[in-house]
Amino acid sequence: MAQSRLQEAAYQGPALEVDRDFYSQIGEDTQSREIIDEFTIPIRSGQAWDIPAGHICRLSTVDGPQVGDLNLWNRHDPRERFWAARTRQLQAAHVSTFDRLWSTLPFLRPMATIVGDTLSDYGADPEGGRVHDTLGTRCDPYVSQMLSGDDFDYHCHSNLVRAILPYGLTEFDVHDVLNVFQCTGLNDNDEYFMKTCPARPGDHFEFFAEQHLLAALSTCPGGDLSAPMFGDGSSDPVENCHPLKVTVYRLPEDLLGEWEQPTSPSYRGAHGLRPQPWA
Repeated sequence: MAQSRLQEAAYQGPALEVDRDFYSQIGEDTQSREIIDEFTIPIRSGQAWDIPAGHICRLSTVDGPQVGDLNLWNRHDPRERFWAARTRQLQAAHVSTFDRLWSTLPFLRPMATIVGDTLSDYGADPEGGRVHDTLGTRCDPYVSQMLSGDDFDYHCHSNLVRAILPYGLTEFDVHDVLNVFQCTGLNDNDEYFMKTCPARPGDHFEFFAEQHLLAALSTCPGGDLSAPMFGDGSSDPVENCHPLKVTVYRLPEDLLGEWEQPTSPSYRGAHGLRPQPWA
């Protein structure tokens, strides 16, 4: 039976199309890149860094599977930041190559385009798990205290808070994340579940910065999430934790061609606050 139009993607239109030839070339031409920044984030910690517009950022596993919680901001105006919910609607609940990471209102434009993903063929596993999740958000000490009664300072929310303080941002600037390398889904009761991270040493996820970005990444204290973090059978999974490596690359000008930073929609209304002619 043909799929009902109302069961297709709700959001459609030319603005959601990407130039696959352009982004394929950027993702495949790794020899002409120049590393301008590279560092490793230890377990259960976080770090923030700059990604200039038109550059590539690669997140990679080092010595074992590890989930990373990623936040993005416009480097010059942190009010513009990654919008997980809208990205989930415009792209997918789990993202991969050629998907874009979109920013909040009133900006609403691509912040980054994914150009490389060694787990792109993972698809859906027998339990319905998929990788690179926008369904869930970061673990945080408030939920931890509520569910277990424990105060723990190294959840992803806290790691991101510490990471962005040197940039003049605060806890209120931390927002819903992209869970890189995380395998998640919804069970038969429509409840969120987390599975063991399928990444192996050397796997990577990389994106093209469509604007000058401030990024922050937390190495999740759950590590590869092979052990439950809450409820029956939970324990401290520190032995399942591994570092993540961050690499930022400069691209040659000829590879960028006529690329320009995306613009925001040209909405010029007043949200109904002006008198209307029929009023």
